[in-house]
Amino acid sequence: MSTMVQAIRMALHVGESRLGVTDIFGQDVGPPLGGVFTQTQGLTKTWNTPLDERGIIGAAMGLALAGQRPVCEIQFCDYAFNCIDLLKLAGGLCWSSNGDFNLPIVMMTPVGSGIHGSLYHSHAFDGQATRTPGWKIVLPSTPRDAYGLLLSAIVDPNPVMFLPPKALLRQKSLPGEEIPGEPADERQLSKMIDAPVGDRSGWRPDWPSTADLFIPIGEGKLVRRGRDVTVVTYGRMVQLCVKAAEALAGEGVEVEVIDLRSLHPYDFAMIEASVRRTNRLLVVNEDTEVTNFGEHLIRRVVEEMFYELYAPPRLLAGKNLPAVGLADTLEKASVPQLPAIVTALREMARHQP
Repeated sequence: MSTMVQAIRMALHVGESRLGVTDIFGQDVGPPLGGVFTQTQGLTKTWNTPLDERGIIGAAMGLALAGQRPVCEIQFCDYAFNCIDLLKLAGGLCWSSNGDFNLPIVMMTPVGSGIHGSLYHSHAFDGQATRTPGWKIVLPSTPRDAYGLLLSAIVDPNPVMFLPPKALLRQKSLPGEEIPGEPADERQLSKMIDAPVGDRSGWRPDWPSTADLFIPIGEGKLVRRGRDVTVVTYGRMVQLCVKAAEALAGEGVEVEVIDLRSLHPYDFAMIEASVRRTNRLLVVNEDTEVTNFGEHLIRRVVEEMFYELYAPPRLLAGKNLPAVGLADTLEKASVPQLPAIVTALREMARHQP
């Protein structure tokens, strides 16, 4: 069973060996480090760039316009704010050229809290990403989804943001969620594709024969069925919402959990069908609560299903602070935690029309 970072690495190997990826680059992406989270170890198309986010995005745009298929990485999403103007330009190129130019770019950048990085290494990026038209946006919560969404991003003719949560990169697959073709023994997989500590000059990975698993961009996942409240979430918050739902099941409250997986396009049909069953909606994410993507989802639900709601829809999101707190207690106070999710769901389930 793979971790998310191993799943990303295997997907990139499939990309460079079978799907036409020509370049994989960014700060410390190439040898000897192979990525700050080891996500690019052992790959053949990797190279290092200067610490220059604008240069990374600009190079990706130039390569794509020249007929290449690049995957670029911003080491932490906090630094993607340095190149918002180029992201806007890349997202708008197909539209502004009346369809004459596509940019098959994948921009990888890890997102969110959970590693105690505070000001420069703990922010969410989903709100800013969804305010950058022209990009498709995917945000996995499991290794299998990371693998399948990244393969779909690689073959897409449009620019795609691939936003894996930092806090989930070392988490392993659950039983039944394996990537087709990966070894069942996690130690065997580690020996095959994880670079050794120390001298790596003679090391070469032994890649498993994994399948071309394409998870469609824009297709959500119904993680848990319920009848009382719908919770829509993604990324790191999925696991917390499932735990909250399991805790409330003992009180007779059945929570339905949707992992959105894609923020653009997103699976509103799944949200709509669920809310029509439960008549209640809670949206949970890590981004700051002001101008939050969840507010858009709530606005649309209110506009299209107002008379079917038994309770006002709610958003549970990060505090509107200049940064995520550095100390463990401050970080936990900055973004939603399990007790707050349980409380919000319990209150919503008790609210009667």
